[in-house]
Amino acid sequence: MKIQVLTFSIIIVVMISCKPSVNNQMSENGLKPFDTLLTEYYEEYLQKFPLTATALGDYRYNDLLPNTLTVAYKEDLKNFYTKYIDLLEKYNRDSLSKNNQENYDILKYDCSMALEGLQFHPELMPINQMWTMDLYIAQIAGGKSIQPFRNTLDYENWLKRLDAFASWCDTAIVNMKKGIATGYVLPKSLIVKVIPQIKSFDKSPAEQNLFYQPVNTFPASMSVEDKTRLKKEYTRMIDTRLIPAFDSLYNFLTKVYLPAGRETSGIGALPDGEKYYAYLVKYFTTTNLSADEIYNIGLSEVDRITKELEEVKKQVGFQGDLKSFFNFIRNDKELMPYTKPEQILNHFKDIYLTIKPNLPKLFDLIPKTQFEIKQTEKFRENSASAEYNQGSLDGSRPGVFYVPIPDASKYNIFADEDLFLHEVIPGHHFQISLQQENKDLPDFRRALWYSAYGEGWALYSESLGKDLGLFTDPYQYFGMLSYEMHRAIRLVVDVGMHLKGWSREQAIQYSLDHEASPKAEIIAEVERYMAGP
Repeated sequence: MKIQVLTFSIIIVVMISCKPSVNNQMSENGLKPFDTLLTEYYEEYLQKFPLTATALGDYRYNDLLPNTLTVAYKEDLKNFYTKYIDLLEKYNRDSLSKNNQENYDILKYDCSMALEGLQFHPELMPINQMWTMDLYIAQIAGGKSIQPFRNTLDYENWLKRLDAFASWCDTAIVNMKKGIATGYVLPKSLIVKVIPQIKSFDKSPAEQNLFYQPVNTFPASMSVEDKTRLKKEYTRMIDTRLIPAFDSLYNFLTKVYLPAGRETSGIGALPDGEKYYAYLVKYFTTTNLSADEIYNIGLSEVDRITKELEEVKKQVGFQGDLKSFFNFIRNDKELMPYTKPEQILNHFKDIYLTIKPNLPKLFDLIPKTQFEIKQTEKFRENSASAEYNQGSLDGSRPGVFYVPIPDASKYNIFADEDLFLHEVIPGHHFQISLQQENKDLPDFRRALWYSAYGEGWALYSESLGKDLGLFTDPYQYFGMLSYEMHRAIRLVVDVGMHLKGWSREQAIQYSLDHEASPKAEIIAEVERYMAGP
C-alpha cells in the first residue's frame, strides 16, 4: 500500500517540486505562458499543504500546520481549486503543445476531483486508526522522518507546528460532537482501536514522551544556550499543550464518542454515504465504473484465482480442501521462523539481495533514490499495513518500507517475496522514485498519485518475481497468488460493507474463506477498508 491518498478523514496529497520545462508560447488574449500557470499552481498548492512541502524536502513552510478541520480551510481550498479551473478555461487547449495539452487535462481533472470531494464531510470523523493527522504528526515526532532537526530554526519550527497541532486536536473534538449530532461517527470497532493509540501519546514525564525525542538528538553544532532553552520549551510544550490535548481526546473518545459509535461497518450508513462512496469509487479507480460492476469484477477474480491456488495446493501434495490449506499455512511454524523484529527486517534485505543482480535483465532505468526498511512504529503497528513512503525530491531522504511486526514470533513469511516486489522493488519505490526524478514533467506531476495506476503497477510488479529470481519455493508463489486474491477480495468486501450492508464480521469471514493471510492481518485489513473506503 502506498500511503499518499485521499483518505476517509484527511486529505494528504503529496506533490513534488522542480523547475518545469520552459515553453514560452503566449496564449491568445495576452495570457501568461502556460508553464507559468503550472508553476504558480504548484507554488500556491505547497502553501495550502505545508506538510506536503516538508515531505518533498521543501522546508520553506516547516513552521506551518493549517487546521484542516475548519470550515474556513475547506472554503479556502474551494476558492483555490475554483480559481485554477477558471484560469485553465481561459486558455485555448488546442493551441497548446501536445505535452501541455496533457498537463492541461491532468490539472483540470485533479482540481475538479478535489472540488467535488469538498462537498462531503470526512472532517466530522477526523480520527481513525489508520491515516489521520494525529498519527501522521506522531510519526514525524521522533525526529527521524520528514521534519528535519538540523539546527535551532528546525527545532523552533517544529514547536510552532506542535502548537498548531494541539489546536487541531481541540477542533477534532468539536467536529466529532457535530458528527454525533448529524450522524457522522466511526464504527465502535474502530474507535476501540484509536483509544490506545491516543493513550500512548500522553506519557509523562516529558522526557519519556515520544514528542521529546528530538531533544535527545541535538546536533553537535547547536549552542549550549540554545540546547538549554529548547529543552525547557519542548518540556513546556509537552506538559502544557500536548498532554492536555491528548488527555482531552482520550476522555472524549472513551466517555462520549465510543458510546455514540455506530454498529454499522460501512459509510453507506452516513447521511450522504452512498453518494460519497460513488465519489470515492471514481476517485480511486479514475473510471466511471459503478460499485456493482466493481463488486462483480471482484467475484469473478476470486473464482479465477481460486483455481490457481488449487493447483499449487496439489503441487505441494497437501491432502484436504483449500480452506484447510489456508489454515495450515496460517499456523505452520516453519513459516514463522523468527523471534526478533530485526530478523524479519534482515529477511527482507536478503530478498533484495536475491533480486538485485537480476534487475538489469528487466530494467534499463534504475532510480537514484535509495530506500530503507524499518519496523512500523509501536504506537500504530497493531492496526497498520505494510507500506511505502517515498523519499525526498533531492534524494537526501530515502524512501522507507515500513513493516508492522507486533509479535515477531507470529510473523508469517509465506508472502514476503511478493510483498517486497509490491512495496519496494520494482513496485512503489521504482515507480514513484522514477516519476519524481523525471525532470521532463512539470512540478505538479512529478509525484501525482493515482491509486489505480500506482497500485496497478505494484500489482503487476508482483508477477515479475520468477524473472527476478524469486518464487523458487512453491509456498512463496502461493503467497503471490494469495496477495492477488487479497486484492480481488478487497473489491468484494469493500463494496459489501459500504453499500450492501455487510458487517465487519461478514467481511472477515469472507476473507478467511478465500485467502491464507493470518487472521490478525485480515482483521486489520478489513478495518482499514472501514476507515478508508
